[in-house]
Amino acid sequence: MAVKKIVVVGGGPAGMMAAIRARSLAQDVTLVEKNVSLGKKLLLSGKGRCNLTNACDLDSFLKRFSHNGDFLRDAFKKFFNQELIQFFEKRGLRLKIERQQRVFPATDRSDSILRVLEEELRHLRVKVLTQARMKDIMFHTQGVKGLVLEGGRLVPADRIILATGGISYGFTGSTGEGLELAKRLGHRIMPLRPGLVSLEVRQKYPKALQGLTLKNIRLKFSGGKRQIISDIGELLFTDSGISGPLVLTLSGQICDWLAQGFGISVEIDLKPALSREQLHARLLRDFKQNSRRTIKNTLKELLPQKLGKLFMEMLCMDSHRLSAQMTRSERDALVSLLKGFRMNILKAAPLEQAMVTRGGVSLKEINPRTMESRRIKGLYFCGEMIDIDADTGGFNLQAAFSTGYLAGESASLH
Repeated sequence: MAVKKIVVVGGGPAGMMAAIRARSLAQDVTLVEKNVSLGKKLLLSGKGRCNLTNACDLDSFLKRFSHNGDFLRDAFKKFFNQELIQFFEKRGLRLKIERQQRVFPATDRSDSILRVLEEELRHLRVKVLTQARMKDIMFHTQGVKGLVLEGGRLVPADRIILATGGISYGFTGSTGEGLELAKRLGHRIMPLRPGLVSLEVRQKYPKALQGLTLKNIRLKFSGGKRQIISDIGELLFTDSGISGPLVLTLSGQICDWLAQGFGISVEIDLKPALSREQLHARLLRDFKQNSRRTIKNTLKELLPQKLGKLFMEMLCMDSHRLSAQMTRSERDALVSLLKGFRMNILKAAPLEQAMVTRGGVSLKEINPRTMESRRIKGLYFCGEMIDIDADTGGFNLQAAFSTGYLAGESASLH
């Protein structure tokens, strides 16, 4: 096999894995990164803990992608969650599986993942150029010829792999120049939208609840005749709205509804395990058993203090009244709030604040078996810049590692 000059642009998880795979196949590999160091966005993943993959089976995995998940079957056949886990464990990093089969480093630190990748790049002697900005790609009749950097330097290349990411978390370097270049080269770019993003609400409630996490709750989003009912999980109140795993997972669909002009509301079921009748019975029992305590103190057993205070204000209750004085109509109103605390969605947070970018290079212009452009020979795409996105839980990072691995292998062998 003739040695090829392979240039990978982008030092995130997809780019690093592409460079590692290509170099392991004895190619001449250069990794180009515009930041001063690699993996800047990777360090932020999983709230700094790096949920690098999910241990569920392939079919369950693919269902967690918002659309086009089947495009990844070839990449996952080459390099899936067990191969990724083995990659890190063989290099001395112990991993652990937490609830919902999310996989983390045992250290609970994203820099542990980055350190393994950087050490492997050094071990394989991949040439790494940092603070090097891509400007253009040069071609000849057979395909790509080289990468032009700002300042005019030409990095010769037989194959170029673009792994420059989307435009979310732009402060990490994901500012969309790879997508702009792909468009300039004739590729169709699907509209860029926020994915895994917090939602802002019209009401002022979140300001009073900021920082509060609700566990074991369920959400129901309604827009026109459409409804989405979530699994049971967690929600976090921000200063202007809602976030947390349940919100992030469904935020892509909500963003689509907002773009279509739907008025959207969300109802929080704080006690999804109880029917309204069961909740009525529980409240009646609790207020009878604590008849000489104030309503405020009795509610502490049922709700976080911040939320109990807000509910009493919403129901115009005197917090110093005794529980024995609670009326049937007040219990009815409280049950309605507990089973359907309602807010109106105003908008999604900006794309720059989203965890992932939805949209990107159209999958119709990428060969799923190789990640090569169908328009330009010798040009490959991988990672977040392609039109693939998924729920939280390690799915997006696995897609980045897998498409990077396949791109690196294909660029070496084809």
